[in-house]
Amino acid sequence: MPNSHLLHQVFLTFAENYQEHREDLSALLLTSDNHLWLGSDETSTIERLSLVDTDKFTNHQQFRVAEFIGLPAPEDEEVDIEGLAYADYYLWLVGSHSYKRKKPKLDNNDKKSISRLAKIESELNRYILGRIPLVDGKLFSSCPHPQNPDVQLSAAKLEVTNQGNLLMAALVNDTHLGLFIKAAIPGKDNGFDIEGLAIYQNRMFLGLRGPVVRGWAVILEIELENSKPGLMKLRKIGEENKGYKKHFIWLNGLGIRDLLVHGEDLLILAGPTMDLDGPVQVYRLKNGVNLRENVLNNPELVQEIPYGNRDDHAEGMTLFQDVTGIPSLLVVYDSPAKARLVGDSSVLADVFKLE
Repeated sequence: MPNSHLLHQVFLTFAENYQEHREDLSALLLTSDNHLWLGSDETSTIERLSLVDTDKFTNHQQFRVAEFIGLPAPEDEEVDIEGLAYADYYLWLVGSHSYKRKKPKLDNNDKKSISRLAKIESELNRYILGRIPLVDGKLFSSCPHPQNPDVQLSAAKLEVTNQGNLLMAALVNDTHLGLFIKAAIPGKDNGFDIEGLAIYQNRMFLGLRGPVVRGWAVILEIELENSKPGLMKLRKIGEENKGYKKHFIWLNGLGIRDLLVHGEDLLILAGPTMDLDGPVQVYRLKNGVNLRENVLNNPELVQEIPYGNRDDHAEGMTLFQDVTGIPSLLVVYDSPAKARLVGDSSVLADVFKLE
């Protein structure tokens, strides 16, 4: 069993008005210019930090998703960003696409708390799957392609619908996932929940935290194409031209918390589907960007990630070799342990050696 190979820790320092959200980071991406892009599962903004030392990111800049992509609901409703990826001068982001169940409140009596547990919501901003032009560390609604000025880069999203978007419409009758969607099962109850995003050429991989089906996690593979200005649709792919492919992954019963492309492999951050403490591990799926459809896949376990007692839940990872000089991963945590919170605006992330 691989051990945790913690190399060192890195300070992430945010503006003071972001203090509470350093505790709910859910996605991160290091770009080649040493900008660290982050998303929270409680906001509708994207954050950018800059590397100022080998162990410190600061100079926080915030970008409102609504400035670039039209949101289907008011901006104060979270996008619940769970994945970030970069490809050909585009920053891609994905929301959870999940239903959520209300939490009991500590100051309520049992009757009220139990009543809250019966309330399930679907928030349209969570169904954003989109791209924003990213050039020289800045986001744009539209701009020329830096290497081909005749090509115009433009922000766009997968077309939204009353039930979510075109992906959810395609999946609602799926033999494995459809019943979870129709039943409106919340993400943290093993319902449908996207938490990983990786891109290789024109292929996009979406890692599902849930549902885990009889112990098997699922990666969806899709390809998008422009439909109307600012909008995209699913390209017809797969054995039945449904617009998606399914890949079944054995992660010892865990769901997917994040995805990364490493060469032609997929690195998978795996953790519990339910709201509990449990194993967190990194797997390598060899040749994962070229998977055959509807095949059972058994990736290799490469790294154990520590987890806490009702805290320190690893939620996002990014390749960190450009900073350390050796194969490594930077990992951020949702509900970080108090020891990770430094001052009023910093949080500690971990750097692990990648075997």
